[in-house]
Amino acid sequence: MHNLKIIRKDFESFKKSLKKRLLDIDFNELLDLDEKNRNFIQKKETLEKEKKDISKSKDKALFAKSKEISSAIEKISKEQKIIKTNLDNILSNIPNIPHSDVPDGKNENDNIEINKSGQIPKFDFTPKSHYELGENLGMLDFDLATKTTGSRFVFVKNKLALLERALSNFMLDIHVLKNGYEEISPPLLASANTMFGTGQLPKFENDQFEVKLEDGTDRKFLIPTAEVILTNIVKDKILDIKFLPARFVASTPCFRKEAGSYGKDTKGMIRQHQFYKVEMVSIVEQEKCMDELERMTNCATGILELLELPYRKMILCSGDMGFSSEKTYDIEVWLPSENKYREISSCSSCSTFQAVRMKTRYKNQKKETLFAGTLNGSGLAIGRTLIAIMENYQQKDGSITVPKVLRPYMNNLEKISVN
Repeated sequence: MHNLKIIRKDFESFKKSLKKRLLDIDFNELLDLDEKNRNFIQKKETLEKEKKDISKSKDKALFAKSKEISSAIEKISKEQKIIKTNLDNILSNIPNIPHSDVPDGKNENDNIEINKSGQIPKFDFTPKSHYELGENLGMLDFDLATKTTGSRFVFVKNKLALLERALSNFMLDIHVLKNGYEEISPPLLASANTMFGTGQLPKFENDQFEVKLEDGTDRKFLIPTAEVILTNIVKDKILDIKFLPARFVASTPCFRKEAGSYGKDTKGMIRQHQFYKVEMVSIVEQEKCMDELERMTNCATGILELLELPYRKMILCSGDMGFSSEKTYDIEVWLPSENKYREISSCSSCSTFQAVRMKTRYKNQKKETLFAGTLNGSGLAIGRTLIAIMENYQQKDGSITVPKVLRPYMNNLEKISVN
């Protein structure tokens, strides 16, 4: 969320910086509501001072006047509340300002490749898709999931379930023991306020699974990513600088309606309503966001390198970035069955955008109170890593070789096969 005080200082600059987002924002309405809101506040403060002066004078003749002022204050407060709600609604739906490094563009076709890594495998047979491999092994069951739950769910069975669990444990070990993240096992439900803090609400409410509670006191949502709950660990806090950077990691189920993806990736595990993901979150001094983004992205690509999976690193253009992001790298892994790279991780710096919404601050060396920088990144998406291993390590007979680094997590199993 954007700070109105900063917007007022250089409105034209703010307006210009959001042009890269290619969005239709009514800036005139924003300015008009801001002016009205400040006028109401000023009127209210003037009346409150007048009422206070009357109270101090203890002049009974002014008692009726005091009652009139109270009524006027009440009326102004109601009008100001409506204006403030409308103002906040506009502000909360304006995305983050793109960093100067971010290329201009409309969609994924305008993203720019930074580099490629790893060897694309060569097969002397036509490589199968992960869902063909999994169904032939009897270890992926989409039909059963459709019967029990609905579309875009899957039963992962037997040795593939073991591989899925091994991936989660392996990634956590690397991020905790090598990369210095603190492991967290968080709640899987988030309040509406928590979802607002990281930018999922109000703009992306249609993508969320809401849990209906009987008491109705507070709305609860299944987390779409552990970023939501991990970032909000520091909500409403003024942090001591000596605790920064704070780095958290969690492996959790994630839940998304995929509201805007009708007809996309309907077969297989690429786009599911429920999936596992290892998520990294960093809280840093605001000027250190770009360095931390590079570090976090390297932590994600490091997992792929250990798994010996070919990938490429992309920088997203302004029109393809997430709502809260100022700069995003996507990491895409090679899928032989599609003969192309597909996203397996997204690492983003959100600058102070989420911190303003969460009221997360820190005191710097000069004892100034500043909003913190927040970052998040997949390290990695478990389901998509499972897919990539199945397809890149597949054998002619339909078996799958287990990557060497995962064998200690799988009772030293070297191959997944029917037998």
